[in-house]
Amino acid sequence: MSKTNKSEENWKETLTDEEYHICREGGTECAFTGEYWQCTDEVGDYHCRCCGVVLFSSDTKYDSGSGWPSFYQPANNGGIKEIEDNSLGMSRTEVVCIECESHLGHVFNDGPEPTGLRYCINSASLKFEEKK
Repeated sequence: MSKTNKSEENWKETLTDEEYHICREGGTECAFTGEYWQCTDEVGDYHCRCCGVVLFSSDTKYDSGSGWPSFYQPANNGGIKEIEDNSLGMSRTEVVCIECESHLGHVFNDGPEPTGLRYCINSASLKFEEKK
């Protein structure tokens, strides 16, 4: 079975309840609670928790003060897709994995240079792999 064609039962078997809610149902973890919200000195890549696609690099991670892992640009492989999100009475841009369409978070126009973007991503949607 391919990464993108898993059944809901398969997703429920492979993800924790929180990961499933965030990744497959578009939920959000509470600020300042996720595994990766704090900036660290570790060097590596952040992959999609559901399918393993590289999404972001530690080189573009920064402390936005928002309580979620924040990046000013995605990885160069085109691992994300942006979707208009008008839920909750506001207009935002949702970020999902290009391969499995897992909900990752949102992107905002209040980030640092050089892009001016803030990819605000749920830790539960990510899996960090340190570079050796």
